[in-house]
Amino acid sequence: MLQGKKVGIVIPAHDEEKLIGQVIETMPSFVDRIFIVDDLSRDKTVAIVGDYVRKMPEQVVLIQHKKNMGVGGAVATGYKLALEEKIDVVVVMNGDAQMDPADLRRIVSPIIRGKSDYVKGNRLFRGESWEMIPHYRYLGNSVLSLLTKVASGYWHIADSQSGYTAISFTALRAINLDAIYHQYGMPNDILIKLNICNFRVKDVSVRPIYNIGEKSGIRLWKVIPGISWLLVKGFVKRMLQKYVIQDFHPLVFFYFLGLSLTPTGFLFGAYLIGLRLMGHRVMPTEALFAAFLFISGLQSLFFAMWFDMEYNKHLRGRDR
Repeated sequence: MLQGKKVGIVIPAHDEEKLIGQVIETMPSFVDRIFIVDDLSRDKTVAIVGDYVRKMPEQVVLIQHKKNMGVGGAVATGYKLALEEKIDVVVVMNGDAQMDPADLRRIVSPIIRGKSDYVKGNRLFRGESWEMIPHYRYLGNSVLSLLTKVASGYWHIADSQSGYTAISFTALRAINLDAIYHQYGMPNDILIKLNICNFRVKDVSVRPIYNIGEKSGIRLWKVIPGISWLLVKGFVKRMLQKYVIQDFHPLVFFYFLGLSLTPTGFLFGAYLIGLRLMGHRVMPTEALFAAFLFISGLQSLFFAMWFDMEYNKHLRGRDR
């Protein structure tokens, strides 16, 4: 326990025989329960975790999936068990030892103090991140983080793909765990769901850990398109739920105009440029009209984003 609150850790594991033991052994003493969800590992992960279950039966729990459900599915399983045991703060840490246990107290503290409902570890705050994180992953993460800001409404959150998170019992109970995205877009999906329910979210700087023997299953060329589509659907759902059904806000009109006029103006302008390059005459009024559509669309988008930032300002989690 920490300040009278029960702390539980959910560890999704798939073929983590090399480092899962290290993750368990380095867990801080204030952790009450460790829920390890084996997602149909093909190596010795289950056997290794089983030894710790026998040695630490009051702390370590092993759940085995009968079929591979993806990292999001494994986390959802752990979340459900944590809800059944009424754990006050539930943390997600991977089984590959890439999440520093020394950061755990700072991850859970804002929730324990009642200042935040959800805390995300942010590896991009550190100056050494660019050198430590593979550059293609750093850039891919940055693109997805920008898209996640727009989709989720948490404009202050960066490093959207970080799985090092903590959530309060109240926030966890409000989420439909059966509808959580089962693959690597799970952190993005949860942020959108939390914003619809008006929960406070905070970023906390954590130390990035790489090249310790872990093996990443992430393939950006597969992950980015899938998560991008998830964000588009989540954005539309958030607009409807939050700004039409729950409480009407004119920013939906600004987003509609921006998303309609900007591409229309751009495509019309590109069409006129193409005509000009082929030697055809382009009327000045046509060029002005294309510019008007494009600039008006951008202005509408910027206004919509500004309204969204202001509306969600109170959902910025605090330390104190």
